[in-house]
Amino acid sequence: MPDVIVVGAGLAGLAAARHLAIHDMDVLVLEAGDDVGGRVRTDTIDGFTLDRGFQLYNPAYPEAARVLDHQALDLRPLVPGVIVAGTSGASRLGDPRSRPTWAMGALPFNTGSPFSKLRFASYAWRNSRRPVADLLDEPDCSALEEFRSTGLDANLIDRVLRPFLTGVFLEADLATSRRFLDLVMRSFVRGTPALPATGMQAIPRQLCDSLPDACVQLNTAVTAVRESAVQTDHGAIQARAVIVATDPVTAKALLPEITVPHGRPTTTWYHATRTWPRRPGCSALIVDGDRRGPVVTTVPLTYAVPEYAPAGIALISTSTLGIASSSDDEQAVRRHLALLYGCDTSDWELIAHYDIPYALPAMLPPLNPRQAVDLGGGRFVAGDHRDTASIQGAMVSGRRSAQAVLRLLGT
Repeated sequence: MPDVIVVGAGLAGLAAARHLAIHDMDVLVLEAGDDVGGRVRTDTIDGFTLDRGFQLYNPAYPEAARVLDHQALDLRPLVPGVIVAGTSGASRLGDPRSRPTWAMGALPFNTGSPFSKLRFASYAWRNSRRPVADLLDEPDCSALEEFRSTGLDANLIDRVLRPFLTGVFLEADLATSRRFLDLVMRSFVRGTPALPATGMQAIPRQLCDSLPDACVQLNTAVTAVRESAVQTDHGAIQARAVIVATDPVTAKALLPEITVPHGRPTTTWYHATRTWPRRPGCSALIVDGDRRGPVVTTVPLTYAVPEYAPAGIALISTSTLGIASSSDDEQAVRRHLALLYGCDTSDWELIAHYDIPYALPAMLPPLNPRQAVDLGGGRFVAGDHRDTASIQGAMVSGRRSAQAVLRLLGT
């Protein structure tokens, strides 16, 4: 009988198991799928590295930086900035510390007045210097309300911040909590989002490799959780404590008393071309300031991570809101990409697309990023839905649940 059973081998479950193993707990991780990672999975198809959903890792995440070996992940940074495309051309807005020439993109008024952009830069910089606890103590409201109260003009909000943050929050109304917004801005200023050279799944695999041998059992679905026991397809397993670290929908089915936020759906599209898109000339996020189509964000990944595609081929990742329902959706995406990149995309090859019904939990105000993890009766819960919708949030929640188990077991 193990000391602790962890249900789910995503980031939260693996982080919890790691913390428990360090404290000499006998841990068994049960995963219904065929590999670790949960929502952080990577496929290899015909020489292409395809993450299941567009995701980035920010090395400024304090919990992840404390636990992970960044050098071993071989992180490849994207450009810390955004290209705003529109009918009148494209503007480049970025961190002048790394891209000094992009500072000129702050001058055109069609993406907000220079004074408004200075206000936003001051707001982001100020929050990046504040302790996290102080940010979470601020009165909560929506991101849109926060931007308006900060004095940002409509062009900056609607042509830059709204399309950019739609790709981050997976919602276009800027209804997300300003507390979560402040944490996101803090991480953007402190670190540059990046990708591991072998794909995002390198992160959960590194966590898994830190666990004792045979700690993780794949292809084992848990159908019920009781006090100090779980029921699986292969029978019941007893333990002194159980941590449910599955996706939120499954967690709700196993632990009916918890409340989970509704999910944000998205579709990620991967196209390949031998005619590299020259408009960006780098791996920078591109958004449409005029919102002329379904694309939320797009980025040519292979400028930053050439290993993601065979030699001489560009791999373009594109995100849209909701779930694709027909081939007409891909044609609409392709037409929109032609506008954003300023080139013919009819010969771009669709490598794959991923429909993700629950990509992120909604982070609506008033946000409580430290929800209870101890449900009583030796049952615990972990996941980004108990913290914040991020890699940081998932790993923090895993550690918090492990610490609660250790307190219960007197270790």
